[in-house]
Amino acid sequence: MRTVVVGASSGLGRCIGIGLARRGATVALMARRHARLVDAAKEAGDGALAIPCDVTDASSCQAAVEEAVRALGGIDALVYTPAIGPLSRLADIDAGTWRRAFDTNVIGASLVTAAAVPHLRASGGVAAYLSSVIASLTPPWPGLAAYAVSKAALDKLVEAWQAEHPDIGFTRVIVGDCAGGEGASMTEFNAGWDLELAAELYPVWMTRQYLSGSLMEVDELVRVVDMVLRCGASASIPTVAVTPRRPG
Repeated sequence: MRTVVVGASSGLGRCIGIGLARRGATVALMARRHARLVDAAKEAGDGALAIPCDVTDASSCQAAVEEAVRALGGIDALVYTPAIGPLSRLADIDAGTWRRAFDTNVIGASLVTAAAVPHLRASGGVAAYLSSVIASLTPPWPGLAAYAVSKAALDKLVEAWQAEHPDIGFTRVIVGDCAGGEGASMTEFNAGWDLELAAELYPVWMTRQYLSGSLMEVDELVRVVDMVLRCGASASIPTVAVTPRRPG
């Protein structure tokens, strides 16, 4: 399966890109940080590509997808993983923070999809997007409003793409607490957070039971994504949720 994984230089995206390659997919890994992307491609094995891509730039998205198409001979699957989650009280979120969240979490997903759609239609392919429990399974978490709102918008975006392109399989993959892997594969979701604010809000999240109290192994997430991508062209998986089991 010829698969494009966007956001594959670190965290869950890196885990998914490498994991899919180890399960037999031929992968084109895309992200802004090219040096880290090259390392991920080496770990993914022979045939894995490292292609620079800035999801906030339409021309970069188009060029990256076209490079993948030329190298792979087409695209059967797209996985979109990039996301930023700024920690800030809602009243303190400035316009720039809102724009950065939507540029990466929503608009970038649509720009990459627009570039990939002609090739996914040709192959009868599929596209999967990492969503979050915060967008649909829990109320918005205090301090993560920009993330929650943008992920909810991503969910509706996936539905909109499906409505206009029913011949492609579109899936939102709702992900619960998962730290990724080790080293560069560890999630950087909380990088740059105000630690004092995080320490203040964490007990609130726990009290309201937004956190599961355990972490899911990233291999379980990779297994589910692989299953979604290998789903036959006659089937549709609009939504799948992968969350940790709560401690007994």
